[in-house]
Amino acid sequence: MAHPRPTTPPTSAAPPASTAPAPSLLGPSFDLAAPPAPAEPVVPPLVRLHGVGKRFGAGPLVLDGVSLDIAPGEFVCLIGASGCGKSTLLNLIAGLDAASTGSIETPAEGTAVMFQESALMPWLTASRNVELALQLRGVARAQRRERARELLDIVNLADAADKRPHELSGGMRQRVALARALAQDRPVLLMDEPFAALDAITRDLLHEELERVWRATGRTIVFVTHNVREAVRLGQRVILLSSRPGRIADEWRVPGTTARRIESPEVSKLSAEITDRLRKEIRRNAA
Repeated sequence: MAHPRPTTPPTSAAPPASTAPAPSLLGPSFDLAAPPAPAEPVVPPLVRLHGVGKRFGAGPLVLDGVSLDIAPGEFVCLIGASGCGKSTLLNLIAGLDAASTGSIETPAEGTAVMFQESALMPWLTASRNVELALQLRGVARAQRRERARELLDIVNLADAADKRPHELSGGMRQRVALARALAQDRPVLLMDEPFAALDAITRDLLHEELERVWRATGRTIVFVTHNVREAVRLGQRVILLSSRPGRIADEWRVPGTTARRIESPEVSKLSAEITDRLRKEIRRNAA
């Protein structure tokens, strides 16, 4: 009689590897994922206007409820119809006049102003005109001449340092005025239609100079102009003021702040949009 062969008991399968985290000697397990990136710090505005209004004596209201924040290093252009209060607003920021209502905050170091006219001293050379601003700041005489030459070099005018205003072209005089404004060493530069009286070619050259100086110095610039293309060519932000009383009617952020030219398609397209909005604002006020 055959005896049954003993059978080998089946080998038990190895238990599956545990996916649970190993116990930690520090207690409960911790999430080792990368921490979230820290939030970017909020930079307070360098210039802040809140509810600003202006009336001259018993006359009509010129500005009404203007609120605007301008960041450090920002290039802001103000546009609007003639008489809308652009220059008045610039004078208020400069402290040349006081607001009737609202508040204006500017840096403790103050602001520098550049006007449409260069207003150079005709009996002084270009270098001495710049030195005058340095002298008013208390810069020692031994340092003034060298610093004036440096500033004239910044505006590409070092070779005209010893020339008087009547020997300079209109564009060159405005560059001297820009160097003099920079000599005041203020964090904010206010510019009131500084290129309005210049021909188109000279103005275009000075646009390039101003953009280069702005990037090199990091100044915050508030630029008043009636030329929409100029505003779009230069500004990072364009603010439209309504006709009297001046209020902020609209604003645009300009994409791409490098390598812009006044004849470029991008500038033309946005300029057309802003001009159309400006015309509507003028018609609305005239109605």
